[in-house]
Amino acid sequence: MIRVLVVDDQALVRRSLASLIGDEPDIDVVAEASDGEQAVALARSSRPDVVLMDLRMPEVDGLEATRRILAEPALERTRVCVLTMFELDEYVFGALRAGASGFLLKDAEPEVVADAVRRLARGEQILAPSVLRRVIEQSLTAQHPVRELPQITAREREVLGLIGQGLNNAEIERELFISRSTLKTHIAHLLTKLDARDRPQLVIIAHEAGCVPGRT
Repeated sequence: MIRVLVVDDQALVRRSLASLIGDEPDIDVVAEASDGEQAVALARSSRPDVVLMDLRMPEVDGLEATRRILAEPALERTRVCVLTMFELDEYVFGALRAGASGFLLKDAEPEVVADAVRRLARGEQILAPSVLRRVIEQSLTAQHPVRELPQITAREREVLGLIGQGLNNAEIERELFISRSTLKTHIAHLLTKLDARDRPQLVIIAHEAGCVPGRT
């Protein structure tokens, strides 16, 4: 059973979402939070596998709550998926930087949300490449100096650049003519060397480091 914490300051949205995904036979909504402070407390006590996190909330917002939850050693297996309306939300990039493993539109169909929860619980990431690119481009217009990556090999840099473009594993394998096991080794090395929690953070690092065509 996948344990889920639903966080949203709008009671109707929160309860509707909890009810919809809670009807799934393999998903158990173990708690609901109405703000970021409560979300952190409930994450500590309920140990969810997945947190569906609203971003715009009063007092402690979803960005800070995500950061606090993912900084907890006891919650190292917990995955956060932010809920947002991309064209309005300025915090998505920050949430991904804080360690969120994905994001969903608030108007996503219930089956899409349920599938996302299952994938996150399996250790996958929920990335919508076209939207992610848009968010990153908007967020990096005032980027700091290009991040240096002296510790990675030339091949790892190629892999990082393709991840930054939103390519999946099969596409990267074809592009570089490498096997699945070799690619997994490169990704594991990147996660370790760059101190990244998961693939979304590698996407951000790729853009920060100028590894993606068109980003310098």
